[in-house]
This record gives sequence, structure tokens and C-alpha cells, in this order.
Amino acid sequence: MTPHEAILTLKSKMSESIIGQNQLIDRLLLILLADGNMLLEGLPGLAKTRAIKTLAKHLDCDLSRIQFTPDLLPTDITGTEIYQPNETEKFIFQKGPIFSNLILADEINRAPAKVQSALLEAMEERQVTVSGETYKMADLFMVMATQNPIEQEGTYPLPEAQMDRFIMHVVIDYPDDASELGILRLNKQENSKQEKPKETLTISQQHIFDARAEISKVKVTEELEKYMVSLIAATRFPERYNQELRDLIDFGASPRGTIALDRCSRVNAWMAGNDFVSPDNIHNVIKDVLRHRIALSYKARAEGITVDDVIDKIIEQVAVVA
Repeated sequence: MTPHEAILTLKSKMSESIIGQNQLIDRLLLILLADGNMLLEGLPGLAKTRAIKTLAKHLDCDLSRIQFTPDLLPTDITGTEIYQPNETEKFIFQKGPIFSNLILADEINRAPAKVQSALLEAMEERQVTVSGETYKMADLFMVMATQNPIEQEGTYPLPEAQMDRFIMHVVIDYPDDASELGILRLNKQENSKQEKPKETLTISQQHIFDARAEISKVKVTEELEKYMVSLIAATRFPERYNQELRDLIDFGASPRGTIALDRCSRVNAWMAGNDFVSPDNIHNVIKDVLRHRIALSYKARAEGITVDDVIDKIIEQVAVVA
């Protein structure tokens, strides 16, 4: 089985258990292949937890679920040193749930910034430092942090420094009626005592690493590289294009946005079976890549203009270099 066939098989198997959220499945796999982390926003009951559990089920890897609450401590995530008087009479480091392949950081905005920041080093540098000692993360590592867009009372908005470390901010919505009917029937089937357990097809981690190696060879022309840079520049200097855009943006994306746009565009092209990036690949991922990297002005928020609306305007204004 080639890496591309393995990823398509994994996607197909996930689709059997997650109905009506094809965008979520696609983005989970894309971010995993891009070696990034996901910020996922959606209402309760939209298969956020089920999605990453299903991914772990069909991928030969470990999964840790961390429920973020106001009383959570950083050491509850990273781990801590424990004194062993009866054995070595030394402190030994007991690893926390962050030391896994897939991390579900559930309702991350329910914990204060001090706890949220416990993920920063792991997400960016793939390591954790405790008491001066550095501990490496697994080669296959991804954080999927969820946010509930309602019930914001008593929550702690993520600081910009941490938001920027998510390669994508994905927003999901309710499934359509046909998908909901499928969900209802699947739930009945899963709860039926007469149902025979199915064999679980597991994809090895090596397929992910091999796929990443192929993705690194996906070609991006110099013109498209300049186009991506221009798109990011438009978020920082919107006055170069028109006053309307300038009035909507307070500040734009960092260089991490450019890097993320390139990586995600190449993965999107590879998943479609291409060995080169097209403008469509860039447009397919740009909203999820930039949604959390653009700060809207007061005027934009007052007029009900969303970040997605602003990104659409940027795409209209920035010409694709032929």
C-alpha cells in the first residue's frame, strides 16, 4: 500500500464513523500530514471528540484526552517530579498526558492562560522542560484543541502567542438533514446488541512519515510563492490595496502564517493526487490558515463583518501572478 492509498483508506474508514463532517475529517488528516496542530471550534455534539478518537483507532498511535477546567494545573498536563523514598531516594519525572501521539485538549479556553501555555513548548518545539530537564515528544505528535463558541462566561480567550501556534483554526457547523438521518441510524446500529464487532483496519505511523516525505517534494512555483507572500502582506499592509480593507484590519498574520499556508497548500495538492500546487489549493486552505491570525478592527466587528469576509476581500484584491 502506497502512502497515498493508506491516507485515502484512513479517510474512508473515518468517514464510516463520522457522518456529515467531511471537512473535519479532511482537515484532521491534512494537519496531521502537515505536522501541525489544530484549533477546532464547534457547537457541542458535532463529533469533535469522536473524530480524533476514530483517527487514533485506525492509526497505530496513542491518544490522550485532557479536559481543561479552571482548576487545572500546568503539571497536570506536562507531568511532575515525584520523590521515591523507598527505591532510589531520588526525584523521578512522571510524564503527563502530553506525552502521547494525539492530544485532545478539550475546551481549552476553560483553563487560565498559565495552563494553556503549558502546551506552547510542546506544540512549537516538540519538547517539554521540567525542572531544567528537557523531554522530547514522540515523532508523531498533534494537538487538537477544541473551543465551544457558546457559553463564553467564565472562559479565558487564548492569547495570540498560542493561537499562532495552531496551523489551522477550523470551524464546523451542524450536519445537513440527510447526514443527521445517517447519524441516527449509525447510533442505533452501534448500540444494537446483535451487531458483531468489526475488524479494525490500522494504518502504521510509517505511512504518515512516508507521506510527509512525498509532500515535501510537491512543487511550488516561484510565482505562487510570491502570491502566498502577497496574500500575507495584504493582511499586514491592507492600505496598499484600498481604504476599505485598511479599516477592517487591526493587525495581520505573522511569518508563521506564510509557512502554514505553504505547508497546507502542498498537503492539499498531494491529497488530491497532484505533485504541484495550484492557486485552488491555496484558496482551499487559506481561511482555516488565516482565520485566527487576523485581528479585526472595531468597525469590522461593529458591522458584523467576519474574518472569513475579510479573507474573501483579500483574495479579490491580490492578483495571482501568472
